[in-house]
Amino acid sequence: MTFESAETHKPLALNWILDGPDYPAPAKLNLFLHVVGRRDDGYHLLQTAFRFLDYGDVLRFQVRRDDLIRRVNALAGVSPDSDLVVRAARALQSATGATSGADIELVKRLPIGGGVGGGSSDAATTLLALNHLWKTKLSRHQLMEIGLSLGADVPVFVYGKSSWAEGVGERLQTIDIPPAWYLVLVPPVAVSTKDIFSAPNLTRNTKPIKLTPFSAIQVVLDQSQNDLEPVTVKCYPEIANHLAWLSQFGNARMTGSGCSVFSVFPDELSARNALNLLPSGMKGFVAAGCDRHPLLELVES
Repeated sequence: MTFESAETHKPLALNWILDGPDYPAPAKLNLFLHVVGRRDDGYHLLQTAFRFLDYGDVLRFQVRRDDLIRRVNALAGVSPDSDLVVRAARALQSATGATSGADIELVKRLPIGGGVGGGSSDAATTLLALNHLWKTKLSRHQLMEIGLSLGADVPVFVYGKSSWAEGVGERLQTIDIPPAWYLVLVPPVAVSTKDIFSAPNLTRNTKPIKLTPFSAIQVVLDQSQNDLEPVTVKCYPEIANHLAWLSQFGNARMTGSGCSVFSVFPDELSARNALNLLPSGMKGFVAAGCDRHPLLELVES
């Protein structure tokens, strides 16, 4: 996996155009993540704020006249049949009875298992793009239901807006987040989300935040945390090292269950200056926060 340097990175979301063959799959950050309980079936109840980033994967689709779904390029560590992109396309076929297929190319820029939603975003873009290309005409809500069957983070990418999320992540409410730039670092480790959520010392009783129309979202974010972070950094010292380095620029935080960590900057220049100071062996990227998915207008609400 390679990452863009400050000199070569070009924003994606702000420049993605729908009149070409490329369909974007933006990264996301969990600006905070609280575990507020647990359901009888073992799933954890969460509160989190999702924000998209101006950086991500790209997918290309060629509609087939038969019903075959193929990922046409190799992806290290991910077989085609287990790829969420292929599974999403097949799920859309099954839900709609679509008789068309697709050849799918996935240009992977986001780290696999990095906590920035790469696989979930790829799946959501597949649902949005093929619903458009196959003319299956499902609503956003219907696509979100299919997405939830693929993973808890898929619906927010279909929803397409910065969101306050509750439940297992499927109950979404649009929020406005102040403009910001982010430096995201990706430690060279693979975190097992299942292991983190099953850890006996994981906090599972954080008091839920009540979001009201008068809530100052930035104050809420500043006073929150990622409940998964203490468990994860204890298991993965490399994440702790990256957080420690990043904390010199302010409040550094882990996204999701890891491994990626981030810090907030007021402008692009300050974020890129920090990126240029990265020690040898650390990798990352700079991106602007985006409140709207670049494919938001591709499907009716």
